[in-house]
Amino acid sequence: MAIMFDHHQWGVAFGILGNIISFLVYLAPVPTFYRIYRKKSTESFQSLPYLVALFSAMMWFYYALVKQNAFLLVTINCFGCVIETIYIILFITYAPKGSRNSTVKLFVSMNVGVFSLILLLTHFLATGSTRILILGWICVAFSVSVFAAPLSIVAQVIRTKSVEFMPFNLSFFLTLSAIMWFTYGLFQKDICVALPNIVGFLLGLTQMLLYVIYKNANKVIIEEKKLPEAQLKSIVVLSNLGASEVYPVDIHPDDADANDVNQGPKENHQETDQRNPKSLEVPSGLQLQQHNDNNNTDDGCAVAV
Repeated sequence: MAIMFDHHQWGVAFGILGNIISFLVYLAPVPTFYRIYRKKSTESFQSLPYLVALFSAMMWFYYALVKQNAFLLVTINCFGCVIETIYIILFITYAPKGSRNSTVKLFVSMNVGVFSLILLLTHFLATGSTRILILGWICVAFSVSVFAAPLSIVAQVIRTKSVEFMPFNLSFFLTLSAIMWFTYGLFQKDICVALPNIVGFLLGLTQMLLYVIYKNANKVIIEEKKLPEAQLKSIVVLSNLGASEVYPVDIHPDDADANDVNQGPKENHQETDQRNPKSLEVPSGLQLQQHNDNNNTDDGCAVAV
């Protein structure tokens, strides 16, 4: 009897810790949605993780109510339903038209349609422990989906070598939450709570490893792109020191350097004109004779005269 009491105490303790950490998990996307609110754009963020998280919270809340004596499951999943709904509303508000439409369609079909179907079927076709068991395994399936939902951007992380759109704090707190709830389910002898959190721990660990691998990759790419630009700019500056003719390059020099380059040939041309003022002069008689003999004289010679 004392051992069972100890197990119950440990279960309550880990359940409280699970509530605290899960509370932080639900708040982890706050910086993401503050960024969305500030930029008035969802950028490359996706709504799928939040839709699945809302559905999972709804299912666990229903499971806890049916099972009874699961107050710690009721509290955290009630909060989860509220906060995830707020996230989805913000996403729909600032998402582009295509993403907004797909989010609304998925919300109506999954969070409204599928949940209502499960609620009706389990209420009218199952009773007692059978209903609890069915709901428990449905919760297991969608809990795994919650842990795996952030992996939908793993392909993007590997392709772009950037973890900008895979927040580390969400993966970290999901991993801690999985440990707490696994221990809670173990002490409460609830396999439906313990089992999905084993998968959650493994998937959360995978996401954190990807973050460690690619967190500095974007900085390296930026530095490699800047290096050739600096070298080409140096070549342009050196060419201005000795060459009287300047050829265009892809990288535009500074305005001051450009002015120096453009003024150089003009000054040389003016100095030549000043040193040889008579070299361009043509006797007026010769000018008239050339005009009569050849009517095809170009404009340049006329201007020079």
